[in-house]
Amino acid sequence: MHGPAAPGWLLVALCAATGAYCLLRLRSGVEEQRRSAGDEALMGFGMAAMAVPAAVFTPPQWAWPGYAVVFGAAALRALWAARTGRHHLHHLVGASAMVYMALAMADSPAAAQGHGHGGSGLPLVTGALLLYFTGYVLLSGARLIPVPAVAGGPRPTGWGDRPELARACRLSMGIAMVAMLITL
Repeated sequence: MHGPAAPGWLLVALCAATGAYCLLRLRSGVEEQRRSAGDEALMGFGMAAMAVPAAVFTPPQWAWPGYAVVFGAAALRALWAARTGRHHLHHLVGASAMVYMALAMADSPAAAQGHGHGGSGLPLVTGALLLYFTGYVLLSGARLIPVPAVAGGPRPTGWGDRPELARACRLSMGIAMVAMLITL
């Protein structure tokens, strides 16, 4: 995305690792884990691809509308899924934010010329998304505080069945989204 290469690569690594863990959650025996894991894996890998520093690789101009189409489809899927669970509303906001960033990058003259980025996007929309994701990060961080397990309740057995890891992944993607929006 925008900014220095070192933080960009850290963001790529964080998002790719999160996407990989979400793929692992697709194999979970817990239905709740599988339900949102695919959407979150798409977000993780999509954010990793968008975060590659521009000094290293500048995507062709046609890639940004491609991102917008992929994440637009993900937003429509999240809108449809929101009928059954409100967690999908967060997926809707996340996918819509990815569409917004892709369109802002496609419209950015700096992106077309492969130069440094900045100043793309609408400040009001970027600010609203920053407020949402900052609130989400703070709330998700508070939810990571351990809760004692219920005695006799089912214990997760595999890495894909650990709800606290899923929450940590969502938190890391929220932090990454804040970083990406700041550099937009």
